[in-house]
Amino acid sequence: MSDSLPAWWQPLLRRVNDADEEAFRPMPVPATGGRPSAVLVLFGEDAPHGPDVLLMERAADMRHHAGQPAFPGGAADPGDSDPTATALREAREEVGLDPETVEVLATLPPLWIPVSRFVVTPVLAWWREPHPVHARQAAEVARVDRVPVAELVEPANRLRVRHSTGRVGPAFRVRGMLVWGFTAGVLSTLLELGGWSRPWLGRAETVELPVTGDRPVP
Repeated sequence: MSDSLPAWWQPLLRRVNDADEEAFRPMPVPATGGRPSAVLVLFGEDAPHGPDVLLMERAADMRHHAGQPAFPGGAADPGDSDPTATALREAREEVGLDPETVEVLATLPPLWIPVSRFVVTPVLAWWREPHPVHARQAAEVARVDRVPVAELVEPANRLRVRHSTGRVGPAFRVRGMLVWGFTAGVLSTLLELGGWSRPWLGRAETVELPVTGDRPVP
């Protein structure tokens, strides 16, 4: 691990390493049948705004998660040695991220996404040398943004989403995006573990999801 990590990384890493797996898992991972995948949860730092996280918005006509904000990532290829290799490869292909500028610090427990049948491993990393990134695959990525943690934890930007199953999960409204589902769940847990989260549940609105499809009602 780099000796030059910002001070805010230390409590986050310590609590990630100490956390029970169930802190990250809203649903049990099936023993068989899921498609191995990985995402890159990439935290950087911008001097005026403090720590931030790299998010992208999926293209509107994708089969799964159309128009939905997400971490860079995707399904494992046969040549990928592990989830870290998958996450870094996908980030390079989707947004032009140079893997040499990234320091991987931890992998989180695999998570199950029923709608796409992916078993996704979040790879937690520090963007040691940030550089410009952009949507390289227009068929898959509509936009890319570095979202400050300060905006994510602002209570006015937090809300809940109710799925057609009745399950309610966290969401964020930032930079013109509604971040929900898997991505919002991972972010919410990490913001809590990092000591950034602020009280918000008492005043949060709830957005209903449609009965079919995987996009929220506007």
